[in-house]
Amino acid sequence: MKELNVGLVGYKFMGKAHSHAYKDVSMFFDVPMQPVMKAICGRDEAGVKEAARKFGWESYETSWQNLVNRSDIDLIDITAPSNAHKDIAIAAAQAGKHVFCEKPLALTLADARKILAAVEKSGVKHMIGFNYRRAPAIQLIKKLIDEEKLGKIYHFRGFYLQDWIIDPDFPLVWRLQKEVAGSGSLGDLGAHLIDMARYLVGEFDEVMGMNETFVKERPMVSEMTGLSGKAADNSPKVPVNVDDATIFLGSFKNGALGVIEATRFAAGHRNGMWFEINGSKGSVRFEFERMNELQYYSTEDEEGVQGFRTIQVTEPVHAYMQAWWPAGHVIGYEHTFIHEVYDLINAIASDKMPEPNFYDGVKCQQVLEAVDASVAERRWIKVDDI
Repeated sequence: MKELNVGLVGYKFMGKAHSHAYKDVSMFFDVPMQPVMKAICGRDEAGVKEAARKFGWESYETSWQNLVNRSDIDLIDITAPSNAHKDIAIAAAQAGKHVFCEKPLALTLADARKILAAVEKSGVKHMIGFNYRRAPAIQLIKKLIDEEKLGKIYHFRGFYLQDWIIDPDFPLVWRLQKEVAGSGSLGDLGAHLIDMARYLVGEFDEVMGMNETFVKERPMVSEMTGLSGKAADNSPKVPVNVDDATIFLGSFKNGALGVIEATRFAAGHRNGMWFEINGSKGSVRFEFERMNELQYYSTEDEEGVQGFRTIQVTEPVHAYMQAWWPAGHVIGYEHTFIHEVYDLINAIASDKMPEPNFYDGVKCQQVLEAVDASVAERRWIKVDDI
């Protein structure tokens, strides 16, 4: 079997999720190319060396430039913070490597467009990590919409609710620094809902938003990993320059209406990504914390027995599920990354462009910046004007 040699940048939260995917994809799926975990990259040598050992990578690098320039690497996978995406992705494309990048694609729309131009010029394959598309229930929603089971779509309403920074003494981790993350809850959480809305409903036309930063200053961070962090004793407080919460209204080019809320200040919600779509013939509801279930309502059901039904999306007939366990034996968060890697490998092997790709990353970034412009100017903004 032909091999696909992978180099991964980043070894913490997302790096672990991607490593797990490369390690397990061929155990469950028949892949046309065998992913080989050649090298993992991180700035802290002790940390990345241990990650290489623990996750199963053959080697490690402390310089992404060295990783990109290695002749034994076919695919560069970027899970580093957002401010590193542009330079790594462009260099990888110029080196003739395929590129897989976590969202958001870049800090700004201008940078996202430069990344897209670079991969298009080089002709490499590119994919962006909107992993929630790979939940089997989402694939079922897409099927229902494509088969017109929901009819004409009228509404998309989505909420992404977390609470991990609700403590005002939680330190200023990188996700709360605009120069590193690009934005706060909007770019981190809202981006997933924007992509979901585009994937299932269509392109946005106009948006109008508002946001708030509830905690204006936080202690400087001394240690962080994933969604956790610690501050040193008596650490000075520094300004927070990203949004804690953003809400925006949107209209779609097909006439549907949307509302999206993203916050890290919803007490009791650990990872509450939820949305509902209403159409002329039915509705669907999805909640990621119950990702194996889909709520579906059809106006075509017999009168007297109409109502939302719960579909357990674990049968082999559903997308990806033929590779997993018997019906009712549920899958989890990490499986969405395995599905991403499976689809990416298939696309590379068949010389097709994977989806979602950097075009989708640019379109998402365009909506993000339109929302930011609306907040700043306190008016409706045409997305295509950004």
